[in-house]
Amino acid sequence: MTTSYCARSSGRKRRPNPLSNDSATDNFDTMADSPILIAGAGAIGSIVGGMLHDAGEDVTLLGRPAHMEAIALGGLKISGLLGDRTVAGIKLADDPAKLGGRFGLILCTVKSYDTESIAAALANRLTDDGVIVSMQNGLGNIESLIECFGRRRVLGARVIFGAEIPSPGCAHVTVFAQPVAIGPAPAIHREDSPALAARARAIAAMLDAAGVPTVSVEDIMPVLWAKILYNVALNPLGALLQQTYGALAGDPDVRPIMDRAIDEAFAVARALGVALPYSSAAEYRKVFYEQLIPPTVSHRPTMLHDLHVRGRTDIGALNGKIVELADQHGLDAETNRMLTRLIRAAERINQKRESR
Repeated sequence: MTTSYCARSSGRKRRPNPLSNDSATDNFDTMADSPILIAGAGAIGSIVGGMLHDAGEDVTLLGRPAHMEAIALGGLKISGLLGDRTVAGIKLADDPAKLGGRFGLILCTVKSYDTESIAAALANRLTDDGVIVSMQNGLGNIESLIECFGRRRVLGARVIFGAEIPSPGCAHVTVFAQPVAIGPAPAIHREDSPALAARARAIAAMLDAAGVPTVSVEDIMPVLWAKILYNVALNPLGALLQQTYGALAGDPDVRPIMDRAIDEAFAVARALGVALPYSSAAEYRKVFYEQLIPPTVSHRPTMLHDLHVRGRTDIGALNGKIVELADQHGLDAETNRMLTRLIRAAERINQKRESR
């Protein structure tokens, strides 16, 4: 498919009222009329980009050809927990080389293993005063983007809602646990953190007003690590055993493995000085089983889909990253190491199966 730039509907739409009262609007106007690129318009990127466009923003989706072709023909059909709508007139591209112009805001939603390649492909597409936001699973994405775009133009985000593409041109929100959170990482951004926090407030307000509940935070790392604790326990086991989160938590043989994966990750976070909102791994596990699992008992990890459809997962940025950091600090991470190895072995098996 060649790049398709669809005509936008005439006139800008009135912005809806913000959904999350925590979203500051002090710098909202700094984001107005800034061209936005969704780099990796899969399920999450399509939802976010489609709702921003529907709110009147100038959005381009960069995604896989079949999905882009379907959107070009029939619009983007959004359904699920954020409401149902069909969004037409979005600018589309299936290759970074076919993009036109530069963007004041890039939302990076590719898999973690594609971060470096997409950053290189978009190195000249971000305006000098623009910002790119990592809206990805795992650790290390912010650092990878900084290597390409510089410290002052990168923010992090935690996305904790689930979505899927049931068919090309469609994106369905399956679960929504908490608002999207956007902010700098002061341990990385240092003196640039206050200015980036202001940018985060503006972006959060824009997303929130578009119908994607979003808040800004002063430090994104504790939020990212809280999600890591959740993911390292559920994603690999859900993918390997092909079970829902509720089934995993209820299995007496699986639960101790999940507990140990969490304990190891918590110890790494402590060694790094991450300000987690939990006094101990035991306190987090209580919240995990009693508050976080119940709303998602029937959910399966995206890693399950990635393993069997793509033959590749983001395990390296999740359990694999815990192993890497644990080794650097002389900590035990044998459970996370085992889960990483099992997923990588499963990737190879699925890749061989696909090549036959």
